Amino acid sequence: MLRRGWYRFIPLSRPSRPIQLVRFMADTSVTPAATEAPTPADNAPNPNSKNAARKEAKRLEKEAKLAAKSAKIGAAAGAGGEKKQKEKKEKKDEETLFVNSTPSGHKKDMTQPMSSGYDPIAIESAWYDWWDAQGFFAPQTQPDGSPKPEGKFVIPSPPPNVTGSLHIGHALTVAIQDTLIRWNRMLGKTTLFVPGFDHAGISTQSVVEKRLYKTTGQTRHDLGREKFLETVWAWRNDYQGRITSQLKRLGGSYDWTRVAFTMDDNLSKAVVETFCKLHEDGIIYRGTRLVNWCVRLNTTLSNLEVDQKQLTGRTLLNVPGYDAKEKFEFGVITSFAYPIENSDEKIIVATTRPETMLGDTAIAVHPDDPRYKHLHGKFAVHPFVERRLPIVTDAEAVDMEFGTGAVKITPAHDQNDYEVGQRHSLEFINILNDDGTFNANAGESFKGIKRFHARVKVVQALKDAGLYIESNDNPMQIPLCAKSGDVIEPVLKAQWWVNCKPLAEEAVKRTRAGELVINPKTSEAEWFRWLESIQDWCISRQLWWGHRCPAYFVRIEGEEQDRSDGKNWVVGRTLEEATARATEVTGGAKFTLEQDEDVLDTWFSSGLWPFSILGWPEKTSDLEHFYPASMLETGWDIIFFWIARMVLLGVKLTGRMPFSEVFCHAMIRDAHGRKMSKSLGNVIDPVDVIQGLTLEKLHEKLLEGNLDEKEISKAKQGQKKDFPKGIPQCGTDALRFTLCAYTSGGRDINLEILRVEGYRKFCNKIFNATKFAMLKLDETFVPVPVAKPTGKESLVEKWIFHKLNAAAEEVNKHLTDRNFMLATTAVYNFWLYELCDVYIEAMKPMTDESASLETRRSAQNTLYTCLDHGLRLLHPFMPFVTEELWQRLPRRPNDPTPSIMVASFPVSDAAFVFEKEEKEFDLVFNSIRTGRSLAAQYNLQSDLQLFFLAQTDAEAAVFESQLPTIATLTKGCKSTRLARSAQDVPTGCGSAVLMPTVSVHLLVRGLVDLDAEIAKCEKKLAVARLAADKLRTLAAVADYEATVPAGVRAGNAEKLRTHEAEIANLELSKASFAELK
Repeated sequence: MLRRGWYRFIPLSRPSRPIQLVRFMADTSVTPAATEAPTPADNAPNPNSKNAARKEAKRLEKEAKLAAKSAKIGAAAGAGGEKKQKEKKEKKDEETLFVNSTPSGHKKDMTQPMSSGYDPIAIESAWYDWWDAQGFFAPQTQPDGSPKPEGKFVIPSPPPNVTGSLHIGHALTVAIQDTLIRWNRMLGKTTLFVPGFDHAGISTQSVVEKRLYKTTGQTRHDLGREKFLETVWAWRNDYQGRITSQLKRLGGSYDWTRVAFTMDDNLSKAVVETFCKLHEDGIIYRGTRLVNWCVRLNTTLSNLEVDQKQLTGRTLLNVPGYDAKEKFEFGVITSFAYPIENSDEKIIVATTRPETMLGDTAIAVHPDDPRYKHLHGKFAVHPFVERRLPIVTDAEAVDMEFGTGAVKITPAHDQNDYEVGQRHSLEFINILNDDGTFNANAGESFKGIKRFHARVKVVQALKDAGLYIESNDNPMQIPLCAKSGDVIEPVLKAQWWVNCKPLAEEAVKRTRAGELVINPKTSEAEWFRWLESIQDWCISRQLWWGHRCPAYFVRIEGEEQDRSDGKNWVVGRTLEEATARATEVTGGAKFTLEQDEDVLDTWFSSGLWPFSILGWPEKTSDLEHFYPASMLETGWDIIFFWIARMVLLGVKLTGRMPFSEVFCHAMIRDAHGRKMSKSLGNVIDPVDVIQGLTLEKLHEKLLEGNLDEKEISKAKQGQKKDFPKGIPQCGTDALRFTLCAYTSGGRDINLEILRVEGYRKFCNKIFNATKFAMLKLDETFVPVPVAKPTGKESLVEKWIFHKLNAAAEEVNKHLTDRNFMLATTAVYNFWLYELCDVYIEAMKPMTDESASLETRRSAQNTLYTCLDHGLRLLHPFMPFVTEELWQRLPRRPNDPTPSIMVASFPVSDAAFVFEKEEKEFDLVFNSIRTGRSLAAQYNLQSDLQLFFLAQTDAEAAVFESQLPTIATLTKGCKSTRLARSAQDVPTGCGSAVLMPTVSVHLLVRGLVDLDAEIAKCEKKLAVARLAADKLRTLAAVADYEATVPAGVRAGNAEKLRTHEAEIANLELSKASFAELK
């Protein structure tokens, strides 16, 4: 029997999908296995049997007594039950309140008794600060600072934005990266895990502006640049502190002595150096080109920061910056006519943006289109502004078969038209102000009008002028700002650009040469496709928060100059350098320098991350020893935002790939498959999963953000639906393990909090199993100095050693392959199905006082090694509970290892390989499962009498030696016996065949309906005979030997022997039951 409160059984049958959790209860009571007997009502005994009649009478008598007892105490229960339930709840609440009394940085006192149950908050307390104080997070190097001979493993942690707290996606990043760091550290390598934070220019400025306006009604312009930046720095300090706390709660073993922020002085120096060097090399240039303009944020965006919204036809949408009640028409194509100059003729064009016709400067037709050949070289007349529109021929821009075959050209507000304008030297007329209103170039009637109001007015003006033709639904995409949701406008602006093509060509060449490995392979294909079609990168941003461009406009006294012309600009690492260059450019003329007001794209500084955090552009020791990094791990969604930029800049500036491997993890979605969104209420703070949070508290957190009342109401409904009882307390270890178990190379993860809660119960299982097992390690026990089997161990000991070694081999292989799902499955299965379910149970008789000292010591040492190595295997995934339990274990003599995180990681060891013993005990264990299954079939839970028929001497010897173990592992077992022939098996047994030479028999004489059992035997015989006949028919085919592979033939022959043995066994059982009638 199991000792209540310490350890209990769970189902032994493995799940069909290994990572699905066994849903065992959080308490430590004994629960029956899933394969055990159903209730009597499901499989009632034969009412005609005398034994059954006696049992039924006893059952009815017992039920009557229970009913009487219930009636007697019913009133008391009714009156006091509610109070007891309340007291019980209050007591439980008191027990769960934990206060950490360990001073920060000190080691937890492990001399105190283990707690009565698993409490993740208590277990996870104090360890992180102690690890950090002990310097375990810092890279362990040789005396000269170089990595150890075992190698190095370096990850530059993706810096989270200081826009707000971390969400569950960040937790996935930490779980994967820290698992790899801890694993490699335990393998003896020099590891470096650098933490850091990104200033996130657009995102941070946007969120601070929203908060400022929500709380004070002010804009950044009301404060001015200096005061506003002070506000942003205060925000940054607050959220960097919050994020740091979250990262520590998640157990990330970062080297905090190297923490970096993208706007630190040393990293800012790297940004300036990069800008200047690339400008000097002709890679960065100033040019006037079309950019993506966000009116709402008043800045340019890269193509990667623009989302495309798909419309199927006419759609009314709200636009940021307009009244919430206003909706504008999209997904419509409007046709109208332009009058031909000095003619009554008109030419019809169509557009999805009617307002842009105010910026039209030409009409294009195909040179071969006969409908318009007479108009070549002529002009159309603009109806609303004094402008002649040349009719140009362009075979690239015009498809004769589409629409009317005539295309309006707006070079300053459309990318395709921009290229037409360049080919034909057309006029580029910008009609849009930065605030989204139209300027004087749009004509007096439209000057000052907001762009989408102008859309409505232009259509009406066309109707009034008799030029409107029609409007039709038009499936299309509209570009939206990924940050603000505003509709993007293409506008002409003078900006700083990076010529990416030569950088991308080098990156592609090196990737194909094997210098960079990208996983999963789907991301690699996208990598090449994007780099090979890369466009120039606009790095100017019209923001206040960020790295200001180290570029200066040289204003020469008395001269008119074009600010868009790069010749009038100089760059400099310092003002002195810029002044010297300006002096050379001006040839002695008087000038003043005006630094560019714009800041650089956030991804420009982030692209330097792998080497700027190591001190580049200085030649530092860190740069020498830890660059390039071993890998870069991040979400696949930013492979082009960030990873590509790091590779382009890293190769250009350092001559080396910044890392040798990229691993792209999946995007976390909610349980319904939806993207995480604050307005949906499904964004999860990992700390809330770690420590739990009520629904009310979840609602309160919504008020901390920038959601409006309508969005808050919607989010509350989402939270109420997804978390009706709030988020349960799961702990860091369970969260990390879950996130790793989800990671298998797919692109999306639908996260269910219940699954995290399930792995919390796995932690509970580990805690209680270890606590129980340690009772078997008495005070006199001292583990042997070396963790090697002696070869004198019992069969089950050798079996568990083999399973331990197999688990170590699997975990190492799967982590090497970056298959975290299979790695977690391997260690999960070892703990649950092999160590807990089998060995800890099987060793009980071996550690009883009746066992010999040699047997007891051997079993204890085997248990100790399994606990020690099992906890080490788990540590990278579950750092806290493994440290807590490992510190409870005694140390081997002369082992000074202070922490599990610096202990050696188990690897495959030939000394632990026992293939023969594994097969032998697997046979025994399968027989145990079969015996349990038979007991369940016959609804027997006690006094089980099992017989094991083994027909070979080798199998008989194994079963003979393992009968006590079989009895121990079979709940309710009264006796186990070995049979060498069918005659040794008593009549009246239910039977099952394991293999042709082994079968299991359960004595059920007097406990079953004989006619029903005979009928069951006949039914099973029919199935077995049919299966055997199919195999015989298959083997009788003429060319069977020639066409069927030898391995398949051997397998079929073994199946046939098993079916034949099963037939013989069923015939024997049938005859046996018939004898009893």
